[in-house]
Amino acid sequence: MNLLDKLKNEILIADGAMGTLLYSYGTDCCFEELNLSEPEQIQSIHRAYIDAGADVIQTNTYAANYLKLQRYGLEDSVKEINSAAVRHAKAAAQTNAFVLGTLGGNRGVKPDSITIEEIKRSFREQLYCLLLEGVDGLLLETFYDLDELETVLTIARKETKLPIIAQVSMQEPGVLQNRTPANDALKRLEELGADVVGLNCRLGPHHMLLALEQIELPKRAYLSAYPNASLPAYTDGKFHYEGDADYFRKSAQSFRNQGVRLLGGCCGTTPEHIRAFAAGLKDRTPVVEKVVKLERKQISIEEHAPKRDYEPLQDIVKKRPSVIVELDPPRKLNTDKFFEGARAFKEAGIDALTLADNSLATVRISNESLGYLVKQELGMRPLIHIACRDRNIIGLQSHLMGLHTLGMNDVLAITGDPARVGDFPGASSVYDVSSFELIQMIKQLNEGLSFSGKDLGEKTAFSVAAAFNPNVRSVEKAVKRLEKKISYGADYFISQPVFSEEKLLEVYEATKHLAAPIYIGLMPLTSSKNAEFLHNEVPGIKIADSIRERMFALNDNPLQAAREGVEITKQLIDTALDLFNGIYLITPFLRYELTLELALYTKERAREQRGNSYVETTIY
Repeated sequence: MNLLDKLKNEILIADGAMGTLLYSYGTDCCFEELNLSEPEQIQSIHRAYIDAGADVIQTNTYAANYLKLQRYGLEDSVKEINSAAVRHAKAAAQTNAFVLGTLGGNRGVKPDSITIEEIKRSFREQLYCLLLEGVDGLLLETFYDLDELETVLTIARKETKLPIIAQVSMQEPGVLQNRTPANDALKRLEELGADVVGLNCRLGPHHMLLALEQIELPKRAYLSAYPNASLPAYTDGKFHYEGDADYFRKSAQSFRNQGVRLLGGCCGTTPEHIRAFAAGLKDRTPVVEKVVKLERKQISIEEHAPKRDYEPLQDIVKKRPSVIVELDPPRKLNTDKFFEGARAFKEAGIDALTLADNSLATVRISNESLGYLVKQELGMRPLIHIACRDRNIIGLQSHLMGLHTLGMNDVLAITGDPARVGDFPGASSVYDVSSFELIQMIKQLNEGLSFSGKDLGEKTAFSVAAAFNPNVRSVEKAVKRLEKKISYGADYFISQPVFSEEKLLEVYEATKHLAAPIYIGLMPLTSSKNAEFLHNEVPGIKIADSIRERMFALNDNPLQAAREGVEITKQLIDTALDLFNGIYLITPFLRYELTLELALYTKERAREQRGNSYVETTIY
């Protein structure tokens, strides 16, 4: 009798976590490699689950694919590791349990980090290894990305008639990370040929049962559930789970009532949890009918338009010349000079004061706090830079919600310089998301939905700028990135500083087809040393040889060198205003008097070029 025949008439108990036990034993390495180096330990865990009541066990192959094994330099051992894993599981099972070949998901919160083609190649290699060793079925588990799961399920279904269990992992109870309802996702997996569809990981019994309440019984397939033991705790540098096994016993009947026919455990579960499930299911007769009142989640977002204090910059710059100025938050706690400069820029009538997010990974006063003070005390528009480097997804969303609450709607989404280049080279760079994904997530907040698809109750009103680096060998390739950022939701662009008229012309020709406007970056050089440092050591900045030569000629005269830097920038402004409406002035070393002069010059030159038709419309 095969697995599906058994599931027709009874609920089966599956095993629990493999990695949790190996981790608890002090093994903190590649768990799948232990199939080769510690075969008895692997078989011992399998036998412990079978002795606890498991009818179905899975091979120790969750991460035994090329993509994940290459982290340990084991990418050439895919066949050896998977083959050994199946042999160990079968040796432990004998005739007492079914053996499922496990294949885990690769994509997590960053779907674009791995291409579908890479996933296909890696999946096929592992799949063939498991099939050749004669598993009783396949378990596709812990897939956060539905596209990935649908792709590999389609491949597996074409390659074998063995039973296939396909399980998704949810961000919120009942909802996948792309906002697909779990019920809809499982229906799609059944249509693609899965014999068992279900949920695993991320959530404990309570929240998984809440999700199952909204899931209908499949028409042909069966339901499965592999909850976590609990939420993980982190103590003394180690993760651990504190879930009570008796809690699993008490919830077992509830899983049966929701139509689950294959019930096992995921992260944090042990043989004790599986024994508890088995003890709690005295009646193994499956539920064949289930009434589900599908409650389509009604988003309670306010219908009125989100409040904005200023006209979006992307609209302003399409109508008239616009000047924005970057004034970095100070590295020290004294803010007198910063606010002195900010007041001067307000009087000059710039459209926004932009504040970097610890540029070059250098610690500065929070741009959020200074932005709020600039808005409240000076009545100026702050444009807040947001780097992916310092905050995980939780921190990014919290930060953005805070900006919304404080009425700061203008943001620049950037990747951020790696932590190792700054004050604390030993600090971690987070990079949970790329700048592309951050843009997309911010636009999702504008729909009133969190990163995980949760209703936020109202919409944000963010205007999203994206970064543009024109100082590259191929501007055409850089423009392709701009087009991609537009597809992710970017409203307009702010460029790295440009230091030659030739580059301005090149950028104009390469970007004139784009619908999203560009604020072209310009920064006055202060000395030859400054020019050489920027050119040779700062990512994304290149300075023409002729400019560096002009600055070098004044190497012994600091005051004149700074004047020369301003004059060079004025020449660039003259050319830039013929090509772009947006001018982005970057203040070096809080020397705001330099960019103030340039801001006033830009506005005057714009009046001259456009005659009396240029009208001030700055909103305060």
